[in-house]
Parts: sequence; C-alpha cells; structure tokens
Amino acid sequence: MSAVMSIRDLVVRFRTPRGVLEAVRGVTLDIPEGASVGIVGESGSGKTVLSRAAMGLLSGSNVDRSGSVTFDGAELVGLPRDHVRQHFGTGIAMIFQDPMTALNPVRRVGVQVAEGLRIRLGMSRKDAAARTSELLAMVGIPDPAAAMRKFPYQLSGGMRQRVMIAIAIACKPKLLFADEPTTALDVTVQAQILELLAGLRANLGMAMVLVTHDLGVVANNTDFVAVMYAGEIVEQAPTTELFANMKMPYTEALLKSIPTVEARPAGRLPVIEGRLPDPTDRPAGCGFAPRCSYAQARCREDHPPLVDAGNGHLYRCWFPLAAPARRS
Repeated sequence: MSAVMSIRDLVVRFRTPRGVLEAVRGVTLDIPEGASVGIVGESGSGKTVLSRAAMGLLSGSNVDRSGSVTFDGAELVGLPRDHVRQHFGTGIAMIFQDPMTALNPVRRVGVQVAEGLRIRLGMSRKDAAARTSELLAMVGIPDPAAAMRKFPYQLSGGMRQRVMIAIAIACKPKLLFADEPTTALDVTVQAQILELLAGLRANLGMAMVLVTHDLGVVANNTDFVAVMYAGEIVEQAPTTELFANMKMPYTEALLKSIPTVEARPAGRLPVIEGRLPDPTDRPAGCGFAPRCSYAQARCREDHPPLVDAGNGHLYRCWFPLAAPARRS
C-alpha cells in the first residue's frame, strides 16, 4: 500500500527564553492511502506539533523544522508557505482541537463552510451555499438551512465539532488530520463523532490521522497506531498487533489509565506517576525511565533505539514487556 504522506526524521525545535525546546525528535512515519493512523500520547508528548509541522502550519522566527515530509510526491519541508497552502483543502485538511476557538465567532456558519468551496474549488456563491447545506446534512446537523445562518456560539459543542468536520471535508481531501476531535464532548456525542468520521473516511476514500490521548479511542477506529512520548515515537504497530502484543511500558501505562466498567465505583483511578521530562533538558537515557516501574540502570544511562519486532511492530525499550529479563 503506497503512502499518501511520508515523514522522515522530522525534528521541530522552538527557541525560547529557557533554551531550545525540542518538541519533535526525529519522527519517521508513513500514512498509507485510505488508512486510519492513530497518534497517541499524553498532553505535551508532541502529537499536535507533529501534525501541524507535517502540514506546514508552524511558522515564526523561533521555529526550526528539519527532516522530510512528502505529500502526494511533493516535498513540503522548505517549500514556500504559499506553495504549501495550495495543498490545503483539496489535499490535506485538519479538524482543530477546539471548535469554539477554531471557528470565527463573528461569521455565520454557512459563510465559514462555503469559504473553502469558493476559494479552492472556484464555486459560485449560489453553488457554494447549496453544497454547504449538503455538507452540514452529511455531518448530521439537523435543519442545515437554519444552521447556516447561525453563529458558532449558538450551536452546542457537538454541533460546532460537526461544523469543523464539514469545513475539513468540504473539498474532499486525500488526508485528514483530526486533532482530539472528541475532546470536551460527552460519551454519547464522542461515539457519534467517531462513527461519523469512520463513515466519511470510507465514503470519501481519504486517509485519516486521529490524534488523541486515549488508547480506547484508537482501538476501534484505526488501522495503525504510533505512540508518542517526549517528542518521539516509542511504539508503532498495526492496531490489532499493538493491543495483542504491546512492548513499551508507556503504552501499557496509557492503557491501564483508561477507566473501565469493572473498576470499583469508589476506587482510585490508575494514573501514570510523575511528569514528562523537560524538553529543554532531556535525560541521557530513556525519557520514560523516571516514571517506569520496570526501569533498570541502563534505562537511565542509554537512550534506546527503535527495535523492529516484526509484523510492522517497532518499539523503543531496552527491556520490553514479556521479555525474559522482565519476567525474572
């Protein structure tokens, strides 16, 4: 299966008053055509920065980006911003994390959805309005004609998220980044949004990158998963392989932190103790070692490379789960 986007050794650094902050550290990742890829990790692990850097959305004199990002055969790193923007909408699109701040509060919903249709596809005002109504209906918004006349604050969080999805898919992109698309939504609406995205991906034949902190979200909604920690991929595998044979203690900790129906009602929720390492002063060894209950001396001294376990499964750990040294 060919890749619609290939990321090779991507590094993103921010120059700050405290020093150079390395948010993404040498990430390599392929996104196959038509596939759904999950990028999972805690807040601050580099998921959103990776997504925005891949799209070319990071700019400013304090940002350095190196490596390679090819989309549909075109190299995006080093490409002038105006040239990168030509891929937006019809090639690459993003559902941003917070629809309340991503949507313009003083412009009506219909105008915001139609903007991409008019700019990217050259539609007339009348045709763009008709297509906007179709898109709002497609994403499950009742009475699209009325919704088009409303401002974002007049819609619920779930409806605003659906508007963001309509904007993102308006020009039928080949690749869609969905950055925490279910954040701050109740469980029922979360399920509806994920089901909607799965249906749209199948109908439009587009690839999707689902960015989330919740392994439970990716379990039934992705084909491949990349787990990020401290700016780098620490485990990567087809989804079924990852859940059947996870190697990285951090992946295990993320899974255990998900609340389950079997948990005692008054019981304490499992947490990952400690915090992410300071990105301006990283430890010499494994970044997860200070928080890992399995850590040994080598983990604190030497940075582990990505190891190929076969079946498309990569992991970054000196003493992977279920290894003989771990069982003894």
